[in-house]
Amino acid sequence: GVPDDLVTVDLGALYPALQGERIRGRLQGKRVTPFPDRAQISQGQGLAGKELVWVDSAVDAFFLEIQGSGRVQLPDGSVIRLAFADVNGHPYRAIGRYLVEKGEMTLEEVTAPALRDWLARHPDRQAEVFNTNPSVVFFREQPLGDPSIGPQGAMGVPLTAGRSLAIDPRLLPLGAPLYLDTAHPIDGAPLQRLMLAQDTGGAIRGALRADFFFGLGPEAGE
Repeated sequence: GVPDDLVTVDLGALYPALQGERIRGRLQGKRVTPFPDRAQISQGQGLAGKELVWVDSAVDAFFLEIQGSGRVQLPDGSVIRLAFADVNGHPYRAIGRYLVEKGEMTLEEVTAPALRDWLARHPDRQAEVFNTNPSVVFFREQPLGDPSIGPQGAMGVPLTAGRSLAIDPRLLPLGAPLYLDTAHPIDGAPLQRLMLAQDTGGAIRGALRADFFFGLGPEAGE
């Protein structure tokens, strides 16, 4: 969950030229200082008592942060939603890029399944790799409700599988209809359709960067 001492400063409220920009940290005296990064948090700094749920896979927990929301199945078979609540304010860095720089993978090999496979084969290096991304996502629990409905996006409405995009709101307005002309990432078939800009993301930066919501389940994960 969100730490009690996490402070968010809306820079746009102070300087109109910085509209939409925020910084996060913690107060030390009268100064805002950086909130602990992933490595510091993993050592027990800042989150004691804020646990929402314990999971059986560090890799799944990490990928849940990359996605920004998801579902957790409990031992009794029931399912809860975990929704994005906030971040620790550090920049997002892709672990795939780190593994490429280390010569462990090529850029062409970096996919979510390939990353999961590498991490499963190198459990002794998981913490090293995870900590190269200093950004940490905090969550809040939500009732599952209708299981066919997607998670809430930045507009506060559920995302629709195959129709919702996350965009950079500095360049494109939330709620805008967008025409997507690309290729399906699995079979390469043409993927041309009208989409809606309904979400944002820490890694979604730039005019040609968008995040396609494929939905729930193994096929969407692939």
